[in-house]
Amino acid sequence: MPTFNNPTANATEASEALRGLAHATRVFEDPGDTYAVLGDLLAGVRSLRQVVDQLATAHVTHRVRAHDDAGDQAAGATNALTATAELQQAAALLDAVHDRVDAAMAASGRIAWHPEPTETPSVPRWMSVVFLQGQDADEVLAIIDRDGTDAAIEHLAGFDMGEETTQAALINGYVYDTIPTGSLDRTTTAGSYALTYNHDHGHVSLLRAHPERREPDAGAPSARTTPTLPRARRQAAVVEEEDDWFAPSQSSSALRGRAL
Repeated sequence: MPTFNNPTANATEASEALRGLAHATRVFEDPGDTYAVLGDLLAGVRSLRQVVDQLATAHVTHRVRAHDDAGDQAAGATNALTATAELQQAAALLDAVHDRVDAAMAASGRIAWHPEPTETPSVPRWMSVVFLQGQDADEVLAIIDRDGTDAAIEHLAGFDMGEETTQAALINGYVYDTIPTGSLDRTTTAGSYALTYNHDHGHVSLLRAHPERREPDAGAPSARTTPTLPRARRQAAVVEEEDDWFAPSQSSSALRGRAL
């Protein structure tokens, strides 16, 4: 318990309390508790600011009693004044800490914490709509240079036949856990589409997000996840059964926060 008159005992107790707080705040079971902790921490910063200021005052007030180990009073007084200056700098820095913690507490107070989700949200996979290279890709690359990637996506979206394209991609395994790209490919997204293109290698690819992570049928090919060098082919709405240009993967891959 605080003594209010023994600075060394209170300093030891404060140090232990901060050690306990550092340990306890490693995990928050209820994130709403962060607001209450911020409130107490803000009060602690104010008190710490006062302590540092009072330590600075003590050093300068009692500098005539300061000596070094050899008994030199002038050297001791110099060290006392140095300690005072450093503590005054620390007090100024604590003013900034106070302002930042205060701002963080204000933002935290505006959060309405919801319960932990009971269901894992679906993670979209990406299915290939069309892959073009060579002369076929040159036209799309020219559109990118002239009109931008949105225009290229709009152009390539004409290859998307909806459910027909979806089924073709699922049957042939042109479904990926992440957008497949090579090391020099550029990628951009618009809505549910992702465009990858490479001027140096002369190829473009349009993919569409497929939100359902359904387990594939026992006889169906597994989804690919890792890209390799493209093969010379053109895959339109209905995909021919041939080797993909991506290598197959081995697996599918107040003082409380408000709580709702």
